[in-house]
Amino acid sequence: MKAVLSIAGSDSSGGAGIQADIKTIAAHHLFAETAITALTAQNTLGVAGVLAVEPAFVAAQIDAVFDDIRPDAVKIGMVSSAAIIEAIAERLEARGARNIVVDPVMVSTSGSRLIDEDAVRALVERLLPLADVATPNMPEAEVLCGFSVCDDASMERAGRVLAGAGKGAVLVKGGHRVDRADDVLVAPDGAVMWLRAPRIDTRNTHGTGCTLSSAIACGLAEGLPLEEAVRNAKDYVHGALAAGLDLGRGNGPLDHMWKMA
Repeated sequence: MKAVLSIAGSDSSGGAGIQADIKTIAAHHLFAETAITALTAQNTLGVAGVLAVEPAFVAAQIDAVFDDIRPDAVKIGMVSSAAIIEAIAERLEARGARNIVVDPVMVSTSGSRLIDEDAVRALVERLLPLADVATPNMPEAEVLCGFSVCDDASMERAGRVLAGAGKGAVLVKGGHRVDRADDVLVAPDGAVMWLRAPRIDTRNTHGTGCTLSSAIACGLAEGLPLEEAVRNAKDYVHGALAAGLDLGRGNGPLDHMWKMA
């Protein structure tokens, strides 16, 4: 059985973060491992508090995983400080980690900020260079690039800028558009692939980014080419949104137990 390590924050409501990652990895019939970067008190209505884990203990979790059940892929989600990012990057480099997916989580679906300014800079300088693929949404791409990302042209431009900052590809997610849910994948060589999809009318979007990045990591762990892993992950999230559980009073969680075809 292939293993995927999720390095991310915990979501007490179970809809995003580490909890969403574990459910997604399990639904793909892979073995889920975790290194928790923060505890959050949150639900679908918002984030009430964040308690960061000491960087040395984040590093210790990563080492413990690699010492025993070496992951075939790594997904990195919420990292709230530059010190935690440095600890993660140093340990992944030392361990020769492969198939790294970076989801630059900055703001929760409910609108709560989850990362400080120094961490944004460290993310660009330390994590993006390690990523085989990064998965920013449109607002995150705007923060990382410093210009408006609002349509096809600016999404492609952002993908090229961010791909040029690292060694891997960049998937700019278009879920914040009002008309479509189109994503664009920009390869390190500048090649562009659009993943077009109709927008699903649902409020159950809590944890979509976490789920997508984890699903991509699952595909890479199983040896799929990047484009296939990304396309399969998008199809998985699309199906989860279409069959989402209506549990929360805010942006409800995805139905992570949606069965794969």
